[in-house]
Amino acid sequence: MNLPMSWLNDYMDIDVTPKEYSDRMTMSGSKVEGFENMGENVQNVVAGKVLTCEDHPDSDHLHVCTVDAGTGEILQIVCGAPNVKAGIIVPTALVGATLPDGKIKKGKLRGVESCGMLCSHDELGITEDMLGFTPEYGILILPDDTPVGKDIKDIFGMNETVVEFEITSNRPDCFSIIGLARETAATFDKKFTVPEVKFSENGENISDTISVEVLDKDKCQRYCARMVKNVKIGPSPSWMQERLRACGVRPINNIVDITNYVLLEYGQPMHAFDLRDLADNKIIVRRAENGEVIKTLDEQDRTLTNDDLVIADGKRAVAIAGVMGGFNSEVKDDTTTVIFESATFDGSSVRLTAQRVGLRTEASSRYEKGLDYNNTVPAVERACQLVEELGCGENVGGMIDVMGNVTDMKTLPFRPDKINTFLGTDISTEQMVKYFDALEIKTDLNNMTVTPPSFRPDLEGEADIAEEVARFYGYDKIPVTLLSGEATCGKKTDRQAAQDSIMEILTAHGMYEIYTYTFTSPSVFDKLNVPDVSPLRNAVKISNPLGEDTSIMRTTTIASMLDILSRNYNYRNPSAKLFEIGKVFIPSDDKKLPDEPYKITMGMYGNNADFFDIKGICEELFAGLNVQNVKYTAVNDNPTFHPGRCAKIMAGGKTLGIIGEIHPAVCRKYGLETSVYVGELDFENIFLNIKTDIKFKELPKYPAVTRDIAMLVDKTVPVADIEEIVKKASGKLLESISLFDVYEGEQIPEGKKSVAYNAVYRASDRSLTGDEVQKVFDKAVKNLEHQLGAQLR
Repeated sequence: MNLPMSWLNDYMDIDVTPKEYSDRMTMSGSKVEGFENMGENVQNVVAGKVLTCEDHPDSDHLHVCTVDAGTGEILQIVCGAPNVKAGIIVPTALVGATLPDGKIKKGKLRGVESCGMLCSHDELGITEDMLGFTPEYGILILPDDTPVGKDIKDIFGMNETVVEFEITSNRPDCFSIIGLARETAATFDKKFTVPEVKFSENGENISDTISVEVLDKDKCQRYCARMVKNVKIGPSPSWMQERLRACGVRPINNIVDITNYVLLEYGQPMHAFDLRDLADNKIIVRRAENGEVIKTLDEQDRTLTNDDLVIADGKRAVAIAGVMGGFNSEVKDDTTTVIFESATFDGSSVRLTAQRVGLRTEASSRYEKGLDYNNTVPAVERACQLVEELGCGENVGGMIDVMGNVTDMKTLPFRPDKINTFLGTDISTEQMVKYFDALEIKTDLNNMTVTPPSFRPDLEGEADIAEEVARFYGYDKIPVTLLSGEATCGKKTDRQAAQDSIMEILTAHGMYEIYTYTFTSPSVFDKLNVPDVSPLRNAVKISNPLGEDTSIMRTTTIASMLDILSRNYNYRNPSAKLFEIGKVFIPSDDKKLPDEPYKITMGMYGNNADFFDIKGICEELFAGLNVQNVKYTAVNDNPTFHPGRCAKIMAGGKTLGIIGEIHPAVCRKYGLETSVYVGELDFENIFLNIKTDIKFKELPKYPAVTRDIAMLVDKTVPVADIEEIVKKASGKLLESISLFDVYEGEQIPEGKKSVAYNAVYRASDRSLTGDEVQKVFDKAVKNLEHQLGAQLR
């Protein structure tokens, strides 16, 4: 929001520098982005009349001009503009003048002395919006009645200092000159008054000419209309144009400029309809019909839905409510009667409509923040006052005012002691009331309540009231206090600490961490050979994806890992060992949002990597996390993995994950012409199996007894089954059992393998006898023979 300081002075006397003003307004909560003196870079440039214009004797495009710049002497200026001619009035930069691109000096062009410069609008830093028209190529030609010698900054209103505010969305009242003036008055403790609006009306009544009907009173809280007849369309006066330009609004004509002026001054969007274009002399505020098309002022056709609100006449829509007027009812050069609309529409409805039709206007940007329905009448009356001041029409008597469904501002408790406790201050009740009076917040000291004005929808609770006190008392005056209560010590959660441990362990084993996108393509399931009936294919779909490759949320991280491994392989990296801790997204039947469990993904190839490398890393990981009783079970029905080199990992009755060699067919789809090993572990199940109650165990006092056992078993028997049988048969006496030999050869029957174990027996309270050990050993051997058909060697 741009605030011209001269406009601010209409409401109060402010006599501080722009820097001081900006600093104090920022400290009171109205952040200033910066300020600018519009004509600061243009000095000593005046209106000059070209008396004569002759061709340069030594150039085919330069002209030698004599110019009267009101200095008392005739200047000779060499100019190369194609549109220069005798008799025109143009901006003339005198010797020593300052322009945005530098200073003007006396010089010679092709041997002819030049004492100044005739300027174009670009050279003066004047935009087409400031001009209000598109100038011809060359120098800027001023109107014939422009006084010679008049400073160019006075002609274009460039002696203005403009302060730019960054207004937050919760303060719609500050999107207006009056709103910022109110904040200024409270900040500088100045008297703030809005000039009284007065205007005359003729003896007619608007209701005799036109009717207004509001069919949707939830989306239209208030609709006011006034009529102006005998309209004379023409340019608005220079003072109005200068203020509009200073605020970044291009002047158009007096009627449209009045609506824009009121928009800036009161923060209330307005629209002017040409009465002759309103069929049946009716205004109907209704919902659009599905598929209804309206051509807006930018001459674009907009297709509407039943959720959009329109202003219609007796036959068709003539405006999109709160967004933009219709091309079919705009004010034209021959318009004689206009209807001023000043209304309040539901902010969320306007925002959705503006998004749907692809329009964001000054009106919609204000409506979507929530406007004050009590501001509609003062705004339309101000428009009528300006019509009378500009002499561009005759105000018809009466006003149509239709109220919709509105709610009054709620009363809030006023507890000065609590505010002081909350802020850590000692501000008197009288001082607080003074702040509230300046902000037009009503105070009832009998009931100790306050009632915010209707233009302050952001004041919803006691904390908001306390903030108003704080920002005008001065944040810099609030004393620094120590926090009360018990001190707390920040630390990571147990899950965060577990993730850190996992990263440290995997990094210690030479693996590099990666991060991949959680968006993926539905085609990855085919590349991974995932069956059509697999629950992995039930993925969360993105409603507005950037493309097919990022149209769903991933349900497995294996595809992401293979993408990175493939990229490294095709970059000719001889080996890679990578890991990632990332989320997958699993749709939930009983929740709107999906479950987002973490997965630990490992991947490797090269350097003679094999299944036992990735299994060994998992074993070290579980050992480092103190996850006990981990079991590996062969898996041969997962189509993503090699059927003979894949294992499921279990502990505590939960599946910790799966590891193995990727199926060669899958590798080929990813362009991997080597063996690739991947593991996908479930972080949550691992976390639940972490043993945190680690207890000290004394060193053994008694000696151990060892036994070796070698046996023949079928090649299909997992060694884990052998170990499990021995452990169950030996009970607490078995301290450890370790495999030290697996042999298949000429001496071993077909389909058999020889496995050898070393078993260590120990008791914590005595020395074991040979008979005790032999008893449990024999039991183990018997169970192996019975359950697995093992044969001792």
